[in-house]
Amino acid sequence: MKEQTTRPSPKHTLEFKQDAAKPVDEKGYTHQQAADNLGISLSAMWRWVRAERAPTATSATKKATLNLTGHGELARLRRENEQLRMEREILKKAAGIEAKGVE
Repeated sequence: MKEQTTRPSPKHTLEFKQDAAKPVDEKGYTHQQAADNLGISLSAMWRWVRAERAPTATSATKKATLNLTGHGELARLRRENEQLRMEREILKKAAGIEAKGVE
């Protein structure tokens, strides 16, 4: 029997995904044409184009989706939030040590 090797999935940048979705939305390319030109899977192209299009509010209960730019911004804000939490903890510890030294 042949051993199956798994290929690691390529990591594409946010800018690449946005640029890949543009020909479908702006120039009328089909999803298949755009995917073939870029050498990516058709399913990835569908996901990226869907993510770039404005979410449609068909239902009040439908969860709002973020476009690719929104995902990037959310990730950046989460990293920044974690950094600020760490800095706050360090400052709290430093203030506690300084307060003990004053007594």
